[in-house]
Formats: sequence, C-alpha cells, structure tokens
Amino acid sequence: MARIFLIPGLGADKRIYKNIKAGGPDDELIYIDWIEPSRGDTLSDYAQQLINKYNIRDNDIVIGNSLGGMLGVEIANKVKLNKVILISSIKSINEAPFYFKLFKYLPVHRLIPGGLFAKMGGLIAPIFGKMYSVDAYMFNSMLQNTSPVFIKWAMGAALHWQNKTIPQNLYHITGDHDQVFNYREIKGATIIKGGTHIMIFDRAREINDILKQIINN
Repeated sequence: MARIFLIPGLGADKRIYKNIKAGGPDDELIYIDWIEPSRGDTLSDYAQQLINKYNIRDNDIVIGNSLGGMLGVEIANKVKLNKVILISSIKSINEAPFYFKLFKYLPVHRLIPGGLFAKMGGLIAPIFGKMYSVDAYMFNSMLQNTSPVFIKWAMGAALHWQNKTIPQNLYHITGDHDQVFNYREIKGATIIKGGTHIMIFDRAREINDILKQIINN
C-alpha cells in the first residue's frame, strides 16, 4: 500500500484533483490543505512545514500541480520519496519563464491587496486555459476561498525560488499549450498535446493513464 499526497496549485484546493484517479484501491490518498505561512518563509521552509504536519516519509509518493509541483520538488529534496510527480509545473529555476525574473525585481504583486487577487478569477482564467462552465465556477470558488495572505506570500516565494536540484524518481507531465510554464523550457517531461495549464480538468483521462504507468512501474 502506498501513501500518495496530492498538493494543489496556487489559488486552488483539493477540488483541483476531482477528475484525477491516482493509485489503486489499497493506496491511501492524502489531500494537502494549505496552512498559513510565516512572512519570511521560502518554498523550502513551507515544504518542511508540510512534511511535519502530514508526516510525509521516505517511500511516499507526492503529486503536485503547478505551485504544488514546486513544493513537491522541495519535499523530495528533503525526503527520499518513492516518486514525485509534477503536473503543469516546473522542477527548477532553469525552467522558470522570463517573467519570474521580471517580477522578482519589479514586485508588482506587493502593491496589490491579497483579497483583490482572489476576485480576479475572470481575468486570469483565460491564461490558464479554456474551461467548461462547471470548472470555471469551481476555479473561481477555489480562488475566492484561498487566504489572501497565502496568495501574496506564495507569489513572492515562487518568484524567489532558486532550486536547481532535480530529485531522483521525478516525473513530469506538462501541456504544449500551457501559457504559464512554456513546455519548450521544460526538460524530460511527458507532453500532452493541446494541454493547457488547467489540463488537470479537461485532460484528466490522459493524465490518469500516465499516472497509472508511473505509479505501477
């Protein structure tokens, strides 16, 4: 029996995995809920807090979507995971898009109230990819229910992420229509044709097939 931890992306919660079937009937699925960060926490610090709270141990499996994938990498750098699987994410600063460096030195996000980010679902949704109405509704609901403090912290922590260590047993799934993380900058990933940053919703069948192969390997 495997313990499989699933970490959502920024502005999301465990509902992001509603279409994802990971593991078998004997495996334990554990959905990570966000905890409030301290102001100076890095992604590495926050990953350690998740390890402590959820008792993530050697030989566990971690699946992370977007920001959750970056945290999955940090967890794998601290714990000898059986597998760490990234969906629509990046595994090192070398795969980060150009705007990470831009907004790192021009921190516009600091000037915008965190609560405002939570109300911008309609504006940012097109960047993530086209969604069915039911998924768009859930996307907005998740964003509005995410702590404004967490949103602002996470944006800053992601922009200042400096990881260059690629953990062992890392698997990467991304889409070639992802407008957040360009697949051309990502090395060694399984590419889903037509997959957007939110392909975890509408390409779940393909993702599930890949997950099954990875987890059962």
